[in-house]
Amino acid sequence: MGMQFTVLASGSTGNATIVSSDAATVLVDAGLSARKIEELMKERDLSGRDLDAIFVTHEHSDHIKGLGALARKYELPVYANEKTWAAMQKHIGELADEKRRIMPADSVMELFDLRIESYAISHDAAEPVGYCFESGGAKLGLATDLGYVSDKVMRQLLRSDVLVLEANHDVDMLRMGRYPWNIKRRILGDEGHLSNEAAGEALCRLLDGGTRRVYLAHLSQEHNLMDLAKLTVNTVLEDNGMFYHKHEFALRETYYDRPTAWDLVKS
Repeated sequence: MGMQFTVLASGSTGNATIVSSDAATVLVDAGLSARKIEELMKERDLSGRDLDAIFVTHEHSDHIKGLGALARKYELPVYANEKTWAAMQKHIGELADEKRRIMPADSVMELFDLRIESYAISHDAAEPVGYCFESGGAKLGLATDLGYVSDKVMRQLLRSDVLVLEANHDVDMLRMGRYPWNIKRRILGDEGHLSNEAAGEALCRLLDGGTRRVYLAHLSQEHNLMDLAKLTVNTVLEDNGMFYHKHEFALRETYYDRPTAWDLVKS
């Protein structure tokens, strides 16, 4: 089978992704109710009993809403860094000590045949991270909830065969939207979220690094549309002379209310 993944849900209402190799299946974030995550997994022929672990990017509710209930029900180990554990503890309830696993930012671990690397990102959370997964020579990069793509993050994501990348908002839609200015400023800031244009600018560099399939993720239901996100990203690529890549890579969609199809990651 090799490494495959499905984005169960992505957006401000909740985030969860399954990554599965020949020997391991893990959940990245549990930002919906445990019941909803179970329903979404069932749509992809999975159960909580199939999971080996949960990895947490940061403590915001759209990433940990169902974490405690799911981890307790299936007795799953949960991996997060120390600052994230401290920030989310009061929100997830009690977990057995042996299920609380520390994975520092910018560290690497192996779970059966799955190599997992965490990397620090810029977001307004205690110590937010993204994750890269490797198995069988293939690499999957997950990069959402980051205010900007630093050179360090870019180096982490290079050579990802498939990338799940944030395209949170259209700047004009956000500026004209109903949110108060302090929230708009947060979203637009270096510890906020990537705009469609910023996602396109990042891809101009990542496509040269080998990425050929990109899932646009964590779209705002208030300030974005998937068609607009795809159009903006493609326009940025074309404006930067990336025409020759158009037949070599594909932009894919994620959804806030249903899972993507299983996608096999190949090197």
